[in-house]
Amino acid sequence: MNKALHLAPGEARCPGASTADIIASDGDHAPAHLTDPSYRFLGDADIPFEHYTSRDFFALEQNKLWSRVWQWACREEDIPEPGDYYVYEIVEKSVLVVRTQDGSIKAYPNACLHRGTQLKPAGSCGRSKELRCPFHGFTWSLEGELTDVPCRWDFPHMDDESFRLPELKVETWGGFVFINFDQNAAPLAEHLGIIPEHFAQWDLSEKFVALHVRKLLPANWKACLEAFLESFHVLETHPQGVLTVGDANTQYDIYGDTVSRFVHLVGFPSPHLKETFTQQQLLDALLAEGVVEGVGSEGSKLLVPEGSTARKVFAEHIQATLGKAYGKDLSHLSISETIDAIEYCLFPNTCFFPSLLFPMVYRFRPNGADVDSCIFDLLYLQPVPDSGERPDPAEPVELDFEQSFHEVPGLDPGLATIYDQDTGNLIAQQRGFKSSTKPGETLGNYQEVRIRQLHQTLIKYLSAE
Repeated sequence: MNKALHLAPGEARCPGASTADIIASDGDHAPAHLTDPSYRFLGDADIPFEHYTSRDFFALEQNKLWSRVWQWACREEDIPEPGDYYVYEIVEKSVLVVRTQDGSIKAYPNACLHRGTQLKPAGSCGRSKELRCPFHGFTWSLEGELTDVPCRWDFPHMDDESFRLPELKVETWGGFVFINFDQNAAPLAEHLGIIPEHFAQWDLSEKFVALHVRKLLPANWKACLEAFLESFHVLETHPQGVLTVGDANTQYDIYGDTVSRFVHLVGFPSPHLKETFTQQQLLDALLAEGVVEGVGSEGSKLLVPEGSTARKVFAEHIQATLGKAYGKDLSHLSISETIDAIEYCLFPNTCFFPSLLFPMVYRFRPNGADVDSCIFDLLYLQPVPDSGERPDPAEPVELDFEQSFHEVPGLDPGLATIYDQDTGNLIAQQRGFKSSTKPGETLGNYQEVRIRQLHQTLIKYLSAE
């Protein structure tokens, strides 16, 4: 008999040890919030496939989501000095983010107030002492003041003050620059929710972009994001990893409308496996995956002492290996913070990882006005050296739809395979949305709750006046 049938909706869990139990059994100083589940049942109605395929729905998102929501535009390190600028694009809007002479950050619609020409080219970044239109030469200071009008005699009706560049709302957190088109938007802190508290010991502003991959994906932006919001797919999509990841017992947490999290164990076998493995077998499997350069060769000699665990030995080895590479003492980190995949999703489209082994940030944007494709930004963040000298952020490696992550210089081959697998299902899913005679997708109550939260918060934006 299926015991889950006798539980309230959302109460069923994978049999066996929970993620919280396993982290607690590590016996170290893992942050309390990692073992404090925050799940709530959000319903079980199907999600309409038209959320991914309808151009009318996409238009609603353009008008009521992207024009009103806080969104990460760039990193502060992208514009470190006065005059530095960065062009951020979302659907059909273009934003010019600049560092002003006093060091503050401003964001302007990337459009000349004369005849609308973009002040800076789409997708560009660089340095400029002023903002000058390439069409007729209308010019503004970095602070948005009108400074030059060619043939000013022909514009007696132009008022300098009303011709200041309009400013968008700008705030920063963790080294990220967020913009919002809505002048009435609540402060960024309200949107971030518990993230600053949970990242208090994990300062992303003290890291730099060591790797940046920008890849086109052949599916709606939400479908692409959702591929990374659950571990349910691991057994089928990543069968090579089931010995070393606790997929079905991943912990899923919901925090308000705008933040969700999963805690995905590493160094613990999938509950789907019926065999019993020694801790040495688990460690050997972890080292064979080689997710950190150099770990496999030296790490193959590692042994699990009596009474210890593969998780502990692997975490200590990762701390030592990366500590040497970064010139940092990383021994203060707990096992979970060192090796587990801890992923926070900030609505609508960004994922942050407070983890040493998984130093990633994801962003998923619509590819212009195309409902069927997406731009995926993958960043790897590394600690700024103790010298305080911040390396320049890595230039984006651009990948087209058909290109593999294996083409990215410096990306571990094992991780490249995982990303190829993660994104390899997307075109079939987008096509399946349109082929199905069933009108929507049926989600699991627990393992796919983050997807449901995404859609419920989205509908709140689209329904607002």
